[in-house]
Amino acid sequence: MNFKDLLEYALIRTDKFTISVYSLLVTIIILLATRILIGIIHKVFKRKIYSNPNIEIGKSHTIYQLIKYLLWIIAILFSLETIGIKITFLLAGSAALLVGLGLGLQQIFKDIVSGLFLLFEGNLKVNDIVELDDEVGRVKEISFRTTKIESRDNIILVIPNSKFIDGNVINWSHIQKRTRFYVQVGVAYGSDVELVEKVLLECAANHRDISKSPNPFVRFYNFGDSSLDFQLFFWTEKAFEVENIKSDLRFEIDKKFRSNKIQIPFPQRDVHIIKQ
Repeated sequence: MNFKDLLEYALIRTDKFTISVYSLLVTIIILLATRILIGIIHKVFKRKIYSNPNIEIGKSHTIYQLIKYLLWIIAILFSLETIGIKITFLLAGSAALLVGLGLGLQQIFKDIVSGLFLLFEGNLKVNDIVELDDEVGRVKEISFRTTKIESRDNIILVIPNSKFIDGNVINWSHIQKRTRFYVQVGVAYGSDVELVEKVLLECAANHRDISKSPNPFVRFYNFGDSSLDFQLFFWTEKAFEVENIKSDLRFEIDKKFRSNKIQIPFPQRDVHIIKQ
């Protein structure tokens, strides 16, 4: 057997297609070349992003993902043609296959279609801060079927893309650069409410991550069952770390309340006993 005969040797032969040594080698070369090309494109994108701060990371990642998927689709189609599998035959067979699989793959297809919408529409991008099902996290990666999000506890959550299409999602990165938050505190009845307001504003003014414009403000929220309730509103550019900012404020509020003899009451009830 010479070299030509070796290349033409049929590894698999059916009525529809034949896989020879030659077609298998060409297929491997196509897939390897595609992998190398995608790696080169990825390096070019990273170099452009780091060298140009004006390029938005989220959009560039979306473009890269679309190019990557398109190249893989083209490479797979070429590989199938090289083996001898006709695309028309494959489409006819896949239609019958989809009908046969039925509802079993319905959710997977739903997630894939949702991933396409996310990539094309651009409503969700890498490094966006999002809130979904009371969980806040930073988008790390958007793929065809799932999206990876890093929570505030540095836990990677793998979420099906359909959640972002069907669910109520808050994208904090689409809001203005500064976002408003608040902490709530109650003080004892009889407290000097003007002093309370002054102390709360001092606590906000002393925190480095709280914006000076707009200015923080205090709202006398309610006459509670056991306390006078106040809300300290503030703006910050660090929405992802806001829970740490709120914690810092609570520490500072407790400290300043003690030094100013402002009491934070515990729940209490007055019981009146009527003797018959």
